[in-house]
Amino acid sequence: MTDMLALSSHLPELSLAPGAVLAREGDSPGGLWVLVSGALDISKGGVHVNSVTGPGALIGEISALLGTPYSATVRATAPCVVRHAVDGPALLVSDPAITRLVAVGLAERLHAMTTYLADLKHQYGDAPGLSMVSEVLNKLTQRQAPAARPGSARDPDPDY
Repeated sequence: MTDMLALSSHLPELSLAPGAVLAREGDSPGGLWVLVSGALDISKGGVHVNSVTGPGALIGEISALLGTPYSATVRATAPCVVRHAVDGPALLVSDPAITRLVAVGLAERLHAMTTYLADLKHQYGDAPGLSMVSEVLNKLTQRQAPAARPGSARDPDPDY
């Protein structure tokens, strides 16, 4: 995503100390950030789901696209520099190159997730606890709804 660094060079930069929260799960969307340097921890429901260290990585793009609250908490784990677009949706439509980078990044993540789920299905079949993998894969590949609704163990009837 080094192209994103070039495309976001006009945005103001912010410095974050370790422990600073960039986005909090459930907060209202709007802002979008581009990581220039440092390390960020992403957690969902208090569970660590990813670490981001790649310059040019985007934070907040899903919420900006869907107009939904932030779906995860993002916290600096090292000194960070980020570029901040106060109006994330406006940034996403401001340049077709930015829109394409976001689409490619999301497609790569979806591809990795579906490949991982298919690998689980292949390795473990319908082992107890993994029998839902086929249904999850089916729902992911057929998802056409304009807005996502997250599901979890706390949601007895998740939409997947």
